[in-house]
Amino acid sequence: VQLQASGGGSVQAGGSLRLSCTASGRTVSDLNMGWFRQAPGKEREFVAAISWNGIIMNYPDSVKGRFTISRDNAKNTVYLQMNSLEPEDTAVYYCAAGRSWSRLVARYDYWGQGTQVTVSS
Repeated sequence: VQLQASGGGSVQAGGSLRLSCTASGRTVSDLNMGWFRQAPGKEREFVAAISWNGIIMNYPDSVKGRFTISRDNAKNTVYLQMNSLEPEDTAVYYCAAGRSWSRLVARYDYWGQGTQVTVSS
């Protein structure tokens, strides 16, 4: 599976961005999908996950109520809608796919290349 993330950019605090992650090579309709982010000098951290059927979502408290993960299995694509962005959200955002339902980086099998999100105050 190859994952291609896109949609990053630079916005001011309070703004919105929508990230997309499109898979190729095989369908991901049977895989759980996740978004992670990594800021300079920090570990990669969990941002959101969605179950293979799109029914269950999971978020950490830091983004809950601001970020929404969704998927379109017909398009082999997962999305991350990010609203009310804060400077602390600045990071490289990665999408991932895996068979496990987890917040842990190590439990995901496939990773995209990342897309930069920069939020200015």
